[in-house]
Amino acid sequence: MKETFRGLCMSIFITEGDHHNHQPLFVEIVSKAHKSGLSGATVLRGFEGFGVKHRIHTTRILALDRALPVVVVIVDTKEKIEQFKEIVDELLVEGMVTLQEVEISHYKKQ
Repeated sequence: MKETFRGLCMSIFITEGDHHNHQPLFVEIVSKAHKSGLSGATVLRGFEGFGVKHRIHTTRILALDRALPVVVVIVDTKEKIEQFKEIVDELLVEGMVTLQEVEISHYKKQ
């Protein structure tokens, strides 16, 4: 069965080195997304990137870095994402959040 609706995609750009309450920030974000009843969250780890400070973070062997890029992606209805953005605003010290309108096709077994 397929259900299609309009929603928002929230992408939260942080690093592995970002923490909140003595745990990785991405863990805290996923935990709060789960507690907020959002449809789901996915954490993607980057191999290389740079941010506002223009410092390159990479997995290349000679430049092992513990501040690799991490993106948390959450897709849900506009209302739920906008409510959750308030929580994210309280958690972030550094990073970036993008919101994109999306068409969501949710597939479920019958």
